[in-house]
Amino acid sequence: MESIYLTSLLVGILGGVHCLGMCGGVVGALTFSLDVRVQSSWWRMLPYQLAYNLGRISSYMLIGALFGYLGAALGSLATVLPAQQALQVLAGLFMLALGLYLAGWWYGVVQIEKLGQKLWLRMQPYAKKLTPVKSLPQAWWYGLIWGWLPCGLVYSMLIMALSAGGALQGAMVMLAFGLGTLPNLMLMGVFAFYFTRLARKEWVRKLAGLGVMSMGAWQIYLAMTLKV
Repeated sequence: MESIYLTSLLVGILGGVHCLGMCGGVVGALTFSLDVRVQSSWWRMLPYQLAYNLGRISSYMLIGALFGYLGAALGSLATVLPAQQALQVLAGLFMLALGLYLAGWWYGVVQIEKLGQKLWLRMQPYAKKLTPVKSLPQAWWYGLIWGWLPCGLVYSMLIMALSAGGALQGAMVMLAFGLGTLPNLMLMGVFAFYFTRLARKEWVRKLAGLGVMSMGAWQIYLAMTLKV
């Protein structure tokens, strides 16, 4: 089970290339909505960036707990081992698709992201009411809504949470994933220009894609070798 958490963390780190492209506009908007005096110093900006991201990760954990619970419920309706294997293989396949997307070789994941657009359109008005951001609790609430932004990377990890075995385990999978994405998005809030340029480099995207694909292949291998 510990391998699921490690995989989630690594996918979050490697998927940072996708995060920079997907959430770059959100981070930039949040940064520029702060008071000018806060923007002038990255030390003053850091607590706000942390609050944004903690709110985002809180959303991931809530959704992960729900998916973990659903996965455990499904497992109770069938033989546990085959159900666990099937869910873990599905998670691995999603990660392979995500790796192909990150590397620029196949864009099927985009169709999955479109499924969440309607929900995001309902959430956006609430986010707008929280700007401009003037306090840390306000930043946390904005991040909580931000966590619902349609993202193939998040959806892939929710399949992993589905196979985790329970609500707590599902929440922990998404916590590990969220912590993996944290360095990229935290640093991007302060050094947005540099990290956006880095994310556009083809070799960076391909390396990240291959890394995520290797994690997916590893999960499929683990699923196929599970024993009673």
